[in-house]
Order: sequence, then C-alpha cells, then structure tokens
Amino acid sequence: MHFSTQCVHGGVHKDQQYNSVTTPIYPTSTFYWNSLESHSGYDYTRSSNPTRKALEENIAALEGGAGCSATSTGMSAVHCAMALFSPGDHIIAPADLYGGTFRLFERFLKEKGLTFTFVDMTDSNQVRSAFTPQTRAIWIETPSNPLLKVIDIGAVAGLARARGCVSICDNTFLSPYLQRPLDFGVDIVVHSTTKYINGHSDVVGGCVVSKSVEHAKQIAWTCNALGLSCSPFDAWLVLRGLKTLSVRMDAQQASALLIARFLEQHPLIEKVYYPGLESHPQHQLARIQQRGPGAMLAFDVRDGRPVAERVCMRTHLFDVAESLGGIESLISFPTTMSHASMTPAARAAAGITEKTVRISVGLEHADDLIADLQQALST
Repeated sequence: MHFSTQCVHGGVHKDQQYNSVTTPIYPTSTFYWNSLESHSGYDYTRSSNPTRKALEENIAALEGGAGCSATSTGMSAVHCAMALFSPGDHIIAPADLYGGTFRLFERFLKEKGLTFTFVDMTDSNQVRSAFTPQTRAIWIETPSNPLLKVIDIGAVAGLARARGCVSICDNTFLSPYLQRPLDFGVDIVVHSTTKYINGHSDVVGGCVVSKSVEHAKQIAWTCNALGLSCSPFDAWLVLRGLKTLSVRMDAQQASALLIARFLEQHPLIEKVYYPGLESHPQHQLARIQQRGPGAMLAFDVRDGRPVAERVCMRTHLFDVAESLGGIESLISFPTTMSHASMTPAARAAAGITEKTVRISVGLEHADDLIADLQQALST
C-alpha cells in the first residue's frame, strides 16, 4: 500500500454506531466496566483511549514499527524514551541537536545520574571514540537542527548494535514520509508531532515508535506511569493533519529547494544549509536514506547578527516564530530562539552562530516567498 493511502486509512476505526467516516473523538476520562473482572479494553484515558489508539496505530504503520505511544509534547516523547536508562548509563548524542533536547540531557537528566558525550556524528571516528563501558544508547538527530547535517543512520545504528546499545532517532525534521529510521536498523524513533505530522500549528504533541514489541511495551508503561499521554482532542487534531502529510511535504520541499537555490546565489548569503543542494556535504547520503530533502533550511548571512536580524524582521510572509513544519512559513534566529537553552560554548561547538537564520517553508507559493526574502535582504 502506498504511503499516502496509509495516511488516509491507517488506524481508522469505523464507527459502528453512526457510520462516521472519520475517527470520532472520545473526550472521556474514564470508561464503564461490564463487570468487576472485565472491561471493553479501555478503563482510563491516561492509559488508553480509542482516538489516541487510532493515531498510534497509524504512526506505527507509517514508521514500520511494532508499537507507538502518543505523548503530550515532543519533549515528553524524548523524556519517555530516555526513561529506559538508569543512573550511571552513558549516552552518545550529536553536538548540534535541538536545544530543548540538549537542555533535557544536560540540565535535567545529568542531575538524575545519566552522562552524555556530544560529538559530530558525521564523523564515525568521533562516534567510535565516544563509547565507554557504560554506554547504553546513541541518540541520532538527522537532519540536524538547525544546520541540517545528515547522519549515516545505518552506520551509527550498526555501531550501537555491535556494542549492545540502543539507537534512538529523532525523525521530526523529515517525518516517516521522507525517512524511516527503523528500516536502517534504529531501535526507537521519536517525533514532535507538533511539526510535520500534524502540520497545522494548532496542537503540541509527540510520539515514540519502537521496532520491537518489548520496547513498545516498556515505553507504553512509562508513558502511562508518568502521565505523558496526549489528550483525545489533541490526538484527533494530529490524526486529522496526518492524512495530508505526503501532499503537504511534497509541496513544501519543492518550494524549499527553489528557495535554497535562490539564497545560494545571493551576495549577502555566506552559506546555505540544505541537503537538497549538491553543495551540501552529505547530499549523496541524503539521496540514499531520504525520500526527499525536506522543507527545513538554514543559512549564514554575511556581516553577522545585524543582517540576520534585519532579514528576520523585514519579512512579511515569514512569521518570526519558534517551531516548524506548519502550513505557514516561519523564520527564526536559533541563537535566541530554538537553541537559546544551549550555552554559548555548546552553540559554538555545534557551529551555530549569530549569523545563522533558520527557515521552515510552508505552503505559500515559492515565487512569493522568494520575493519576500529578496526584499528583506535588500539594503
């Protein structure tokens, strides 16, 4: 079955009572029992809910996983996956990962006894050198946020597997439409469903997809125990948005490529970060493991922060805002926005500077977006 067909029909539970074509919302906190020994399969919405179950089944099928847990936010999904590990465990992670994940790792989980080593994951020697006897997992984020580095998923997952470690991949930037990490040997995939999976900037959510039934059960238990599940209404919003995922991403990445090519030729732009460009150092790798380059890009302006700020504040069609993956185009300044929670030293190590601007390309016409950037860049 083709991906777009799975998006529409995956996880759809036919309404037997009223024949509704769409999955109903079940906004109940609890479910009545048929007897003191049995219930319908649902007892309390924190544990399970029919609307959320439909979403989980859909995403699990799209990622090719054995199970999925839908969570209240992307960060709750990250936390849920990291709950697999114990004090003293060591995790290898990319130096240029999302700032919120860095904050959770460096400022919260480290206090709980986990240790982390941040490396450039495009360098396999750095990854190999980071292993210790206590290493239990490798955290992968590809393409990276915000510099769009592409990590060889199969190679890194293979290094983890050879050492008995778990591999976890944040697939938010591409969604299962453009990349399926489980196919390359990854054990667990996380998403902020706020982004492309929902795609309409009207809900926050996350999910954890597991390759094995064992991990799926562990994560579902953790999600229930910690109260990380998303609400039925939020699940319904994500499920509704998910049905148009493939058509949205096809249009968005087509525009992103045109914008990246425009920026690459502009005299005020020093560098463009976009896997769809042949100048990208991992362009060929992206063509192998991704269905497409995606709709996220970043660029460095010449003359630093003053120009970066001018570009951000002078655009008309790009809203200056955090987040990404919605139908509207967004522009952001990672230093003070998505990666503000990183220390200046950590940002410098990741290559994020005050001349870096990030763009999430929406569904507006590419010509209009390019014209908007052209006027914003004019002196």
